[in-house]
Amino acid sequence: MKTERRYDIDWLRVIAIGLLLIYHIAIIFQPWAMFIGFIKSDESLESLWKPMTMLNVWRIPLLFYVSGMGLYFAMRKRNWRQLLLERAKRILLPFLFGIVAITTLHMFIFQEYYNMPLGYFPHQGHLWFLGNIFVYVLLLLPFFYYLKKNGNGKIKRVLLWLMSHPGGPLLVSLFFVLEVLLVKPSLFALYAQTWHGFVIGFLAFFFGFLFVYSGKTFWQTVLKWRWLYIGLAVVMFGIRYFNYATEAPGYLTAIESNCWIFGVFGLGYKYLNKPSKILTYLSQAAYPVYIIHMFVLYAGAMFILPLEIPILLKFVGIVAFTVLACYLIYEFMIKRIGFLKPLFGLKWKSNNAKKLMKMYNLKIKDSSN
Repeated sequence: MKTERRYDIDWLRVIAIGLLLIYHIAIIFQPWAMFIGFIKSDESLESLWKPMTMLNVWRIPLLFYVSGMGLYFAMRKRNWRQLLLERAKRILLPFLFGIVAITTLHMFIFQEYYNMPLGYFPHQGHLWFLGNIFVYVLLLLPFFYYLKKNGNGKIKRVLLWLMSHPGGPLLVSLFFVLEVLLVKPSLFALYAQTWHGFVIGFLAFFFGFLFVYSGKTFWQTVLKWRWLYIGLAVVMFGIRYFNYATEAPGYLTAIESNCWIFGVFGLGYKYLNKPSKILTYLSQAAYPVYIIHMFVLYAGAMFILPLEIPILLKFVGIVAFTVLACYLIYEFMIKRIGFLKPLFGLKWKSNNAKKLMKMYNLKIKDSSN
């Protein structure tokens, strides 16, 4: 079954990972950075955190939504065994490799920066996201394949009806409200390796799949009502910022989070659903960059923070260092060294290998003729 390529979803994944880099670098300049395992600047740039408080309630849920959507597209031409094998290669292998070989690198840099005894500590670190995704795939695969086999069933018809109204997507927020009322997270944006992060990720992954499964109806709704969702998000962020010092009750933040995301989906569908060479490159690079970015930005912080330059230049310098170093590592190591590709979530067979296989098959056909 042939379906159109959704370039806007690819763009949103790239943008979300780019924002993640900026967000993590901004943490370095907050007075509490060291308490969550980040290298901390002696000078604070707390004004930088103001826009981050808007971003941090929807950046991770957005990635989970997009991941659920990606699973829908991955299922189109695969049975459940093929899909599990493909997800194990693309998610589980980089996750396990990252625990033993990647997260330990930024821990070494952290220890070196603070003159601590060097020790080897395998841990999930920022890769907890991958572990969650793989568990969601295992848990939801039977139901998703049931939906695939019943493409015009009652569930599909109910979804089409719900998603045809502007309030349909907003009803999804009720599940996120229920999550925060039951799990009661201390901070809404505290996702990493918490039950709150696991459940909210599960919900976003699940509904991300359902949104794409429902067809164009959802996308036409968020396209038409995108400014309504963004307007609601802005109002709720204003209430959270001015009335609650950025930490509003979880049920309000859950609704705000989804309003931002639905608005972003609408904007992406209108402006980003077009192919480009830049997108082709960035969409392939985004996953490996996500895996390596933490130890790269720690290295940048180690070299740049001691410099006697204005603090804003330090921030800009670490951003530039991280982007450039990630590009060089991806372009000249991960992308070009065959055995590294699967360890960073890239396809096992290179384009050159595919070309050789085609040439080989053509030769066999010619010889048989």
